[in-house]
Amino acid sequence: MTDFIPSFIREDLLKLSAYIPTPISDNQKQLTRLDANESPYNLPSELRIKLASFYEQEIETNRYPDGSHSVLKRLIVNYVNESINKEGLFNVNNISIGNGSDELIRSILMATCLNNQGSILVANPTFSMYKILAESLGINTISIERNEIDFSWDIDKANQAIRETNNPPIKVIFVVHPNSPTANCLNDSEIAWLKNLPSDILVVIDEAYYEFSKKTLAIELKNYPNWLVLRTFSKAFRLAAHRVGYAIASPAIINVLEKLRLPYNLPTFSQLAAQFAMENRQLILPAVEETIKEKERVFQELNKIKNLKIWRSDANFIYCRLKENGNYENHQNILNQLKEKNILIRHTGGGLRISIGTPEENDYLLSTIQSLFNQ
Repeated sequence: MTDFIPSFIREDLLKLSAYIPTPISDNQKQLTRLDANESPYNLPSELRIKLASFYEQEIETNRYPDGSHSVLKRLIVNYVNESINKEGLFNVNNISIGNGSDELIRSILMATCLNNQGSILVANPTFSMYKILAESLGINTISIERNEIDFSWDIDKANQAIRETNNPPIKVIFVVHPNSPTANCLNDSEIAWLKNLPSDILVVIDEAYYEFSKKTLAIELKNYPNWLVLRTFSKAFRLAAHRVGYAIASPAIINVLEKLRLPYNLPTFSQLAAQFAMENRQLILPAVEETIKEKERVFQELNKIKNLKIWRSDANFIYCRLKENGNYENHQNILNQLKEKNILIRHTGGGLRISIGTPEENDYLLSTIQSLFNQ
């Protein structure tokens, strides 16, 4: 059968590439999966047993989920206020919950730039979904390159892009704190620049890896009503399978995001899992320290490989590039050789991003990658 391209499909979509996750085959249990920045740890067994019991005791499958997310919002508010030592600073009107952060990013784009109302600005390399989602909505993306030494924003180029982009103007700037794939937090100069941006530009600060970096700009939201912070349950809280993300912002911004949110967007079981994780975070979050400890060990060992340039990380992954012959083909060759050994890492942004796994997974990665460079 010949491919049929219906004329009613938007022509610009035919030129786009879909986000394609690494396929997981039947032998996934034999894979060392260090490609998606997930936690390498499942929930503790006693928590999994309790969570599983919710399905029998708590869930009515014939009923829609709680479309208000009321219980989960209250728990998130308490957690966010606790994280910045400001009890009562935020309330449920400052929170919107999405089916993963991707849904929230899409709503942000729809609220600001749809119908040729605005462009977005990103600095590459960064999280690819900002551009993918923008292009899927027909929204213009302005991209600048990061400084090669430390992957900070080139502020002069960013300001130039803001000045010169008029049709349509830049309405949203996406920054990541710390950035993926390069794992660096925003520095003082970048934060000062964000504070001086015009108030008619929305600054989205993606803090997906906050629990690993221990650095947040959430407290600044009270001073900058044009800022929004994104966070997720997919990383430190070990709930990637449940797809729960949340936004923290002024009530005015949250009100618009709530208008765009699909009804009953978060399944009941996902809401219960996130609530349960919040209530039991004292049992879940200590694994973050284990990951940080392992990250330092992996960093030190990879740093001994002469042809690898390794950057310091504020997240749960490490970014590296070949010092010599660091082209696409050679980086891809390393990825493919590791894949032959059932090790998955990510080739992105002109380099390799390696998630931190369990000690055993990290040992296997290190021994394998060291053997590749010693051939």
